[in-house]
Amino acid sequence: MQARPVLIVGAGKIGRMIAALLTASGDYDVTIADRDAMALAAAIRPGVKTLAVDVADEDALVAALQGKVAVLSAAPFFLTATIARAAKRAGAHYLDLTEDVASTKAVKALADGAGTAFAPQCGLAPGFVSIAGHELASRFDELDALTLRVGALPRFPTNALKYNLTWSTDGLINEYCNPCEAIVDGEKVLVQPLEGYETFSLDGVDYEAFNTSGGLGSLAETLAGNVRSLRYLTVRYPGHRDIVRLLLQDLGLRDRRDLMRDVLETAIPVTRQDVVLIFITASGRIGYDREQISSVYRVTAKEIAGECWSAIQLTTAAGICATLDMICDGSLKGQGFVRQEEIPLSRFLENRFGRHYAGDADPTAGTDRSGRRAAA
Repeated sequence: MQARPVLIVGAGKIGRMIAALLTASGDYDVTIADRDAMALAAAIRPGVKTLAVDVADEDALVAALQGKVAVLSAAPFFLTATIARAAKRAGAHYLDLTEDVASTKAVKALADGAGTAFAPQCGLAPGFVSIAGHELASRFDELDALTLRVGALPRFPTNALKYNLTWSTDGLINEYCNPCEAIVDGEKVLVQPLEGYETFSLDGVDYEAFNTSGGLGSLAETLAGNVRSLRYLTVRYPGHRDIVRLLLQDLGLRDRRDLMRDVLETAIPVTRQDVVLIFITASGRIGYDREQISSVYRVTAKEIAGECWSAIQLTTAAGICATLDMICDGSLKGQGFVRQEEIPLSRFLENRFGRHYAGDADPTAGTDRSGRRAAA
């Protein structure tokens, strides 16, 4: 089979990971586009082409997309609409990793009547957590509550925040500052970030979790009317939330996000020694019984193609690569708007990219109510 030509927009940490996975598969002809020459230089690897282009220039992107099957956006959320419009003009499939609600609405509008697929929010959260959460919800005859908890955590925390930077600092700050979608008492509402605090333990390790924005993706819309409580929480080690609230609320850095970014990037080092933890709990009625079922996934840093990649890079990139695979092989629809929760969990975990999530999964994850592996 001839390699499918694709364009990745964004030569940062995630864009390079996407390129590594797709290139290693042997089935994709990969080009990375960015306007940052230094970022492009860092993205050079065997089998990957680079292209200097102003990714804010829609016409330039349309030209770059000629002959490409798909564009995968690993660019900042404010470029989402521009890249999606270019994809539609060029007749290419569009996939992204955005958590931004407004950007996703713009993509959905562009998908209307499109001859190609538009699949936003294909990363970790939203993304895989939507797939796994929806599968868990589907096991219930009557769903009462669904709580999605996700954290990208350092394996060896040493500072008071018990945190190291593992991904986009701007994305992290947006999570902590923007309103959060939820379903409360059966109604879709917006709740405040850093609230909804809870604590839990897994395998002897204590964690805290609290509201953050963006992680639900389209799941609140999909489950509206079918669940009493739906929440998305970010997982951290105990004590993190209170320090972040001090900085953002008490010291007013919520209104000085540029300064908050400088503080974090100056004081908090990056780490590749991280772990992605996903802990999903659902409760409701199955037959005549009220039950609670939980799924747990853990992904750690891994060496791929001779290079060590962090867990957050791997999980984020694996999601968008698996979605691309399934669109290209016909497992997912190739036209219009694609919701992540439309993807069967078993099919995702069986995919060559999606299986990166499966290695440390709870053995009951992806099984039906009888305990059998869920059917695709």
